Amino acid sequence: MTPLDQHRAAQPDEVTKTAGNVLLIACGALAREILDLKEANGWSHLDLTCLPAGYHLHPEKITAAVEQTVKENRASYDTIFVVYADCGTGGLLEAACARLGVEMIAGPHCYSFFEGNDRFAKISEDEIRAFYLTDFLVRQFDAFIIKPMGLDRHPELREMYFGNYEKLVYQAQTDDPALTTKARACAQRLGLAFERRYTGYGDLHNTLARL
Repeated sequence: MTPLDQHRAAQPDEVTKTAGNVLLIACGALAREILDLKEANGWSHLDLTCLPAGYHLHPEKITAAVEQTVKENRASYDTIFVVYADCGTGGLLEAACARLGVEMIAGPHCYSFFEGNDRFAKISEDEIRAFYLTDFLVRQFDAFIIKPMGLDRHPELREMYFGNYEKLVYQAQTDDPALTTKARACAQRLGLAFERRYTGYGDLHNTLARL
């Protein structure tokens, strides 16, 4: 055996490196929450790769990006799990995951699985005129709400966008007074009543725990 062969034999291949680990392919808007759950629970077997959080605004990009990421990583992981709900893909992501043989988190969107899908299904009809924010969206309110809607340039559009809403519901993943203050200011900025509801991580925690 040559020195080069000995070196190669000593190097584990990619499958060996990740044996027993699960790859999470997630929305970038969930990165902080997933990393916090990994650290709090010692889930070192969960590896994370994130697609751009901006796909939250462009759901037509999600399915193809997830498919590509699965294909790029399939040889290195026995288990790949997609941490996207339907998220506006109209069932296309679910169909792609079924075709690829990978699971995804249940629910129509992150507001539902943070609340808990069963609970959200029960209350959603009574909150048809509610606008939801998560911790991420409170932090990124200008980048993901105000600027894409053009409200920074044309505040008069607020009534057109939000005139049919009654309240802003802040689904708090963490107990952070500064975020609550900012969320309240977001509601005032949109002319909506404010409600804070501590959801924690909801079904995101339960799903990752199962993995």
